[in-house]
Amino acid sequence: MAQWGKKTWMKHGALDYKECLADDLTNPMGISLPKLLKLKPGETAIFAYIVFKSRKHRDLVNKKVMSDPAMNDPNWTKKMPFDMRRMCYGGFKAIVEA
Repeated sequence: MAQWGKKTWMKHGALDYKECLADDLTNPMGISLPKLLKLKPGETAIFAYIVFKSRKHRDLVNKKVMSDPAMNDPNWTKKMPFDMRRMCYGGFKAIVEA
């Protein structure tokens, strides 16, 4: 699914696409990610992000992605290897870049 997502968003103009599997969630500061996400035993977290030129560019790319015939497959959500009800989404604006 991650490779398919990368191929699809990049095909429609995304600048970068990453899906990251949690491998170190033992942070003594703040609320731990497993606690925040209410992870059950055997579950892990995946963080994904897509880079766009701007919010306008993001909206244009996402519109193209959502119009892609592959996205309109009625069995698409049945193929997901995770519970989509626990997926969250948000847009972020960079405030510091290096």
